Amino acid sequence: MDLTGMIQNPVEDQNSEQKLSKEEYAALKKQEREETWMQIDGQAQSVFKDGASLQKFLDFMAGQYNMPKVPNLLLLYSQNPEVKLVKSFDEWKHDRRSLRTGVHGYTYIIDTKYEKDGEMRSGYAISKGYDITQTKGRPLEERPQRDIHTLLEAVLKNQNIRLQIADNLPDKIQAQYIPNQRTIYIRNGMSEITTFHAINRELACAALDQHDGNYARNRVNAQAFCATYILGKRYGVDVSGFDLEKVAGIQEHGQKDPQELRLFLNDVRTAAYGIRGHIERNLREPEQQFVTEDTFTVGESEKKSPDKGKKSKNEPER
Repeated sequence: MDLTGMIQNPVEDQNSEQKLSKEEYAALKKQEREETWMQIDGQAQSVFKDGASLQKFLDFMAGQYNMPKVPNLLLLYSQNPEVKLVKSFDEWKHDRRSLRTGVHGYTYIIDTKYEKDGEMRSGYAISKGYDITQTKGRPLEERPQRDIHTLLEAVLKNQNIRLQIADNLPDKIQAQYIPNQRTIYIRNGMSEITTFHAINRELACAALDQHDGNYARNRVNAQAFCATYILGKRYGVDVSGFDLEKVAGIQEHGQKDPQELRLFLNDVRTAAYGIRGHIERNLREPEQQFVTEDTFTVGESEKKSPDKGKKSKNEPER
């Protein structure tokens, strides 16, 4: 039996590193981390170069099947903006998918656990990730296209924040989150598309409220705007009304400190993926209704319960 091509191992991780001394290995890994973070920071700056660059990156975020953290989003985007679902070798193995012959992984950060001073601690390692197109198995299921009415219902259902129609909103204000009331006030009578975007924008603002008394709309408005774009793009809602150039301008076209840019994107991710999770749950959960027939109904007992009003033969009269 020829096992060639049947045995799957992460070949790229099996290299000369094993022959290095402990000090050499540590130095190599340190250099690898530094180079990776330089790549991440460089990509963060490129994303905000202009509105078109930012739009492409937000499109990339919208198209992800899972919800990678910002460093991995930037890393993967810099290597291949077409990837949709990247996991480590072990994660794909757990999902019972194997790698295609000859594929090369993408630089990818994985979470790790290690013990130090008797305590388990969290860390990370620079490893390799593989897109689903590089694996063997069933293809991803296409996301069904939802109409705007269904999407709005999914957004509004079971919200943990109060939503209220308001007739006294200032002109040109579509909706607004008021933090001390934990309420989003919404203008009635707008188009369904405008309503979808307006509610998501305010939900994003609410998601970024830390409830510490320091909430300021001007500190989260741009992030909420980007998160709203991602949600519209993901669900096929018209996003032609979004001007992302002004967001790039606020970020000084990528000239700000890369860590600050990554924090901005992390806020975008937190808000967008949080609302997305809420929508997805509601799209998966049908309304609970009474069934008309139950295959596993418990049958009536053949043994009748004794008549409590009758005395048994052995029970003495009192």
